[in-house]
Amino acid sequence: MPQMNRDQRNAAWQAANQWRARAAQTQPTGLAGSLKLLFTWLAFGALMIVGMVLGLLFLLVGWAMMPFMRHKMKKRMDQMRAQQAQDIGGGYARGHADPDVSSHRRPGHQDALEGSYEVKPEVKDKS
Repeated sequence: MPQMNRDQRNAAWQAANQWRARAAQTQPTGLAGSLKLLFTWLAFGALMIVGMVLGLLFLLVGWAMMPFMRHKMKKRMDQMRAQQAQDIGGGYARGHADPDVSSHRRPGHQDALEGSYEVKPEVKDKS
């Protein structure tokens, strides 16, 4: 840690002393100041209690919703597995032969690959 020179240390001490003097001036004096300080602490404590109660309430609501969310996610996962099994086991020829079978596919699903294709001429053996 670098050492502060004497002027910097004195400036820091002066600032700290000024801050301490201002804090001493603002301390409550008499009954009115004491009551103000008491009500301030009571309001702070009440806000802390309200915050803790709200936090506990949200925590309990979250815990209560967990089984419902788990059930919903399980149903969604089963649906995705069924869709994937249907896509894998659907069969290429069967999907094109029967238009009703291919109508349940996802929108935008295509069985043909897109791109540029070129038909190569047959090479005959010279044997």
